[in-house]
Amino acid sequence: MPKLPVTPASKLLDEAGVEYTKHLYDYRKSGAVAAARQMGVDEHAVVKTLVMEDDAGNPFIVLMHGEKEVSLKKLARVIGAKNVKTTTKRDAQRLTGYTVGGISPFGTRRRLPVIVQSTILGLPYLYINAGRRGFIVGMKPEALIKLLNPKPVDVAR
Repeated sequence: MPKLPVTPASKLLDEAGVEYTKHLYDYRKSGAVAAARQMGVDEHAVVKTLVMEDDAGNPFIVLMHGEKEVSLKKLARVIGAKNVKTTTKRDAQRLTGYTVGGISPFGTRRRLPVIVQSTILGLPYLYINAGRRGFIVGMKPEALIKLLNPKPVDVAR
């Protein structure tokens, strides 16, 4: 069995006493859907972490189902911005301390507000990046709520 990585995300989960499982997958086939297929789990339960910013340049994290996209129009309306966009890879890495493709909402370099697609909180179990490409953690949605205090929204398309 390969050695499991230790990341700021897994350290934070351990320190918080959160119950979670660790999973490795082959990152060469990147993306949440590819990870779900390799792990044999529903792609709807694999959550991607997106670093975005509003029109004033304020960064935040959006958690979305692996097979869905974020409606930028709906998201802007919900947060009261004129528009929103994904940050550059460089900014995403600078803000989180993680490499794109391995960004976790846990243990980010800068604490960012977190917005979550509300239906994610209704999942019995979810899988989310753990701070390194090819490394995912599984947990109950209550752990997300406890550690991230995310704002639930309905912006999936």
